[in-house]
Amino acid sequence: MSSDPSANLFARGGEMSSLLQNLEWARTTLGPEHQWPPLLRTAVSICLSQRFPTLVLWGPEFVLVYNHGYTSILGMKHPSAMGKPFREVWPEVWSNLEPLLKGVVSTGVASWSEDLPLQLHRRGFQEETYFTFSFAPLSDDEGKIRGIFCSGNETTEHVITERRLRTLRELGEAALGAKTVEEACAASARSMSNNTADITFSALYLTAEESTHARLVSTSGLQEGQSLSPAEISLSDENALWPLAKVARSCSTELVTELPRQLGALPGGVWPEPTRTVLVLPISRGEQKCPHGFLVAGTSPRRPLDARYRTFFELAAGQIAVAVASARSYEEERRRAETLMELDRAKTTFFSNVSHELRTPLTLMLGPLKDARASPEKALRGEALEVVIRNGERLLRLVNNFLDFSRIEAGRADAHYAPTALDTLTAELASSFRSATDRAGLGLVVDCPPLSEPLYVDRDMWEMIVLNLVSNAFKYTFEGGVTVRLRETARHAVLEVEDTGTGIPANELPHLFERFHRVRGARSRSFEGSGIGLALVKELVKLHGGTIAVESQVGRGSRFTVSIPRGSAHLPKEKLQEKPLASTATGAGSHVQEALRWLPEGEKEEPLRASQTPGPSPPRVENPSGLVLIVDDNADMRDYLRRVLAPHFQTQRAADGLAALEAAREQRPDVIVTDVMMPGLDGLGLVQRLRTEPDLRAIPIILLSAQAGPEAAVGGLDAGADDYLSKPFSARELVARVRSNLELSKMRRELFRREALEANLREAIQARDEFLSVASHELKTPLTRFRLQLELVGRGLSEESRARVGARLETAGRTVQSLASLVETLLDVSRINTGQLHLYLREVDLRELVTEAVEAMRDEAARAGSPLTFQGNTAIVARCDPSYISQVIRNLLSNAVKFGPGRPVEVSLGVQGGTARVTVADHGIGIAPQDRARIFERFERAVSSRHYGGFGLGLWIARQVVEAHSGHIRVLPTPGGGATFTLELPLAAATARPESRAP
Repeated sequence: MSSDPSANLFARGGEMSSLLQNLEWARTTLGPEHQWPPLLRTAVSICLSQRFPTLVLWGPEFVLVYNHGYTSILGMKHPSAMGKPFREVWPEVWSNLEPLLKGVVSTGVASWSEDLPLQLHRRGFQEETYFTFSFAPLSDDEGKIRGIFCSGNETTEHVITERRLRTLRELGEAALGAKTVEEACAASARSMSNNTADITFSALYLTAEESTHARLVSTSGLQEGQSLSPAEISLSDENALWPLAKVARSCSTELVTELPRQLGALPGGVWPEPTRTVLVLPISRGEQKCPHGFLVAGTSPRRPLDARYRTFFELAAGQIAVAVASARSYEEERRRAETLMELDRAKTTFFSNVSHELRTPLTLMLGPLKDARASPEKALRGEALEVVIRNGERLLRLVNNFLDFSRIEAGRADAHYAPTALDTLTAELASSFRSATDRAGLGLVVDCPPLSEPLYVDRDMWEMIVLNLVSNAFKYTFEGGVTVRLRETARHAVLEVEDTGTGIPANELPHLFERFHRVRGARSRSFEGSGIGLALVKELVKLHGGTIAVESQVGRGSRFTVSIPRGSAHLPKEKLQEKPLASTATGAGSHVQEALRWLPEGEKEEPLRASQTPGPSPPRVENPSGLVLIVDDNADMRDYLRRVLAPHFQTQRAADGLAALEAAREQRPDVIVTDVMMPGLDGLGLVQRLRTEPDLRAIPIILLSAQAGPEAAVGGLDAGADDYLSKPFSARELVARVRSNLELSKMRRELFRREALEANLREAIQARDEFLSVASHELKTPLTRFRLQLELVGRGLSEESRARVGARLETAGRTVQSLASLVETLLDVSRINTGQLHLYLREVDLRELVTEAVEAMRDEAARAGSPLTFQGNTAIVARCDPSYISQVIRNLLSNAVKFGPGRPVEVSLGVQGGTARVTVADHGIGIAPQDRARIFERFERAVSSRHYGGFGLGLWIARQVVEAHSGHIRVLPTPGGGATFTLELPLAAATARPESRAP
C-alpha cells in the first residue's frame, strides 16, 4: 500500500488520477493535498468516485475539483480549470450562478436548477447550453459551510431536441388548412419564425413550371425583396447569391459559409451574433429528379452544425415538401373541379341557348299550323306560310351545325378539298349581305382582289367560315360598317373580317372560340345563337391547316383574321380533288334572311288596332280592350304575337328591353308580353326596371321563355313577373292570359287609387291634429291671462260694485273656465292622435282623488239642482296618473249633471276582483242600448247637439286614458232611468305600465 496520502486520495480518479497527482496543489489556494481538511478530502473522494458529472467548489473563491464526467462540460477549459476559482473558469456565467452559490452558503439550504440556460464559451464560440444540477452545502463539525458539492447533468440536447420537434410539429400542423401553395409556404414561414433560435432566417423558393428559375414565395426573419432574398433566382446561374443551381443538379444540401461582404452581416435570430453558416436544402417528394423548391435557412451562431442539427433542417424541408405537395394536390383537385364546373356551366348554357333556339322556331311553326287546322279552310297561306318555311329552314340549319360540330369533335368530318377561286367565292358570299347592311344604314366593303392561284378548300366549309364571321360582324355593328378583305402572302391566304361594332372585352378574348361560350351583356341585334358558331369556325379553319385570331377593343370594333396555307401539302391526300369547283355561293340566302329579320320594322312603331292587322286573322272585335306591348328580339315572333293579339287588343312592338322601356314611358301599356332572352336588357332586367318606376310598376308582365319547368317559372315570378308562359304555347292560352292580366291591371289601378286616397286622408288628418295642437296651445295662454284678469277685477271691487256686477263676473269666469276645458280637450285629442299622451304613474289614494273631484263639482251640481253624494270610506291605492284620472271622473260627473238636471247623482268607490271601481250613476235621460258602445267613439253622441252642447270627444278621451292605464270603462242603465258609468283601474299591487301611450 502506498504511503503517499495524495495517491490514496486520488486513487479513485480513474483517468483523472494522473492529472490530480501531478498537479502542484501547493500553488493553488487549496494548498498541498496532505494539508486538506478531512471534509475536503472526503468530498473530493466522493466526487472522484462518481461517474456522473460532479465537482467540489471549496472555500470563499469556490475552487474547482472535478471528476472525469465533468470534463465533457468543460470542453477546451480542461485541464486548466482544475484548482482554479469558479469565477476564473466560468466568467461568462458567473453573474447567473453567483447568486445561487452565495445563497447556499448563506442559508445552508441546497439549491436545485432544472434545464437552466447558460451561454458557455468552451469550444471557441458562445454556446447555447442547458443544465440540471444541485448545489449542496459542505459543513464542518462546527456547522460552518466550507464549500459546495455540485452534481448534475447537461440537458442541452434534450431541451433543443424538444424545441426542434415542436417546430417540426408546427410545420406539419400549420399547413393542414392551406388551399394554395402560397398559403402553405406562408404558414411554414410563420412556424419557422417562432423558432429563430434554431432557424435564424429562412427563404422559400419554388420553381416555375418551366423549371428555369425559382421565385421567392415566403420568408421569415428577412424582408422580401432585399439583397438577401432576391425575388427570383435563375437555376442556370452558378454565381447566384444562393447556390440553387447546384442544389437543383445534385438534389442535395449545400452549405454556404462565405457571402459577399457588401451584403453585410446575416440576421442572427434571437442571438446578438450574426449567422455564420447557411444551408440550402432541396424541397422534393419521393423520387423526383428535380426539386420543386428550395429552403434557404440560417443556422444558429451558438450551436455547432452537427449531424443532429442537419437532420433537423432536412426534416423541416421534408415537412415543407409535404405541405407544398398537399397544397398542389388540393389546387389540382380544385382546378379539376372548376373545370368540371365550367363544363357543367357550359353544358347548362348550351342547353339553355339551344332550348331558346329550338323553341322559338317551333312556336312560330306550331302556332300558325294550329291556327290553320282550326280555320274552316284548314289551309296555310300568305305570311303564315312564309313564317313556317323560314323557321323550318332555321331549325334545319341549327341541326346541321350541331351535326357538323359533333362530327369534327369526333374526328369524322367529311371534308373534300378542291382548288377553288377563293377570291370570287369570298366576294360573292360577303356581298350577299349588302341588302342587310344597306337597310341597317351600314357600309359594306368587299376587298377581294384576284389571287395568283386557286386554293385548296372545302367549299361548304369555307362558306360556313365566311358567313359566320360576316353574320357576327353585322349582328354586333350598329354604326360604321363591315369590311371583308382577302390577301395572299408567300405561303398563306389571309381573310380579314373587320367591323366597327361593340367590341369584345379583353377578359373574354381567351374564351371566344370555346364551345358554348357567349360574351355576356354584349349589345347585339339579337340574342339568338347557340354559342358554337365561332368554335365551329375555329375547327373548320384547323381542318384547313390554318389559324384564326381576333383583335378587339370595346366600343371600337373587332377584326377576325383567318390564315390558311397555300398549296395542298398540308392536307390529307385522300381528301384532295383535283377538279376545280365553280363558285355558286348557295348557302348565303338563309343567313341573309335571318340577318334581315334582326332589323327593326321602323324607328318607332305606332299602336296597331285590330282593324289594321295585316293578313288572315281571327274574327276582330270593334273595341280592343287595352294596349299590349310586345317585346321580342325575333321579328317573326313579334309578328306572330301581334297577329294573335291584334284582334282583341291594341298592340305595340319593341325589339329589346331598352326599346320597350322607352315605349312604356311614352305610352303606358296595360299589359307587357316579353321574351326572357334578349340582347341588351333582357326580360328579367326589364321586369326589375319597370318595378322600380312608380308610374309603371303596376303594369302586369307576362314572360315568354324557352326554358320550361317549374323552376324556370318560379324564377320568373320571383323576379316580379305576373305570369309565365313556356314556348311553344297556344294562341288561345296567350289571349286568355293577357285578358286575365288586363283585369288584374284594372284592379291594381283601383287599389293604387284607393291607397293614394287613404294616404291623402292620413296626411289631412295629421295636418288637422297638428293644427289642433298648435291652436290649442295658442288659445291656452290668452285664456289663462283673461281668467287672471277677471280674478283681479273681482278682488278689487267694492261691496257696492260687487253687488251690482258680481253675478256677471261669475258668469264670465264660468265661461272662461268652459273655454279652458274645451282647449284642454282639444289638446288631449291632439296628444292621443299623435301618440304623445304620456302617463306619469304613481301610487294614488283614489278616495282622496274622487273626493276632490266631487267637491269641485258641488257648485255646478247645486246650480243644476242635482244632489251629489259619495260613498267610499276605505282608502284604495291604485297606480295611475292622478291628473288624467281626475279629469275622467270630473267629465263623468259633468255629464251626469248635464243630462239629469234636478236629479241626484251618486258616486261610489270600492274594490272587486283585484281592481278599484269608481261608479257614477245618474237618473237622467239615459242611453239607448244601441248607443252604449258607440258613445265611446270619437265625435259620437247619443243625443242631438241642438239640445245638448259638446263635441262628442269627452267619453272617447276617457276611454283612451283608462285603457292606457290597463283599465276599462263601461256604461249600464240605472234602475229606474238614467245611466251608470263604471271605471275600473288596477290596484297598486297589480301590473301597471310606468309610462304609456294611448293607442
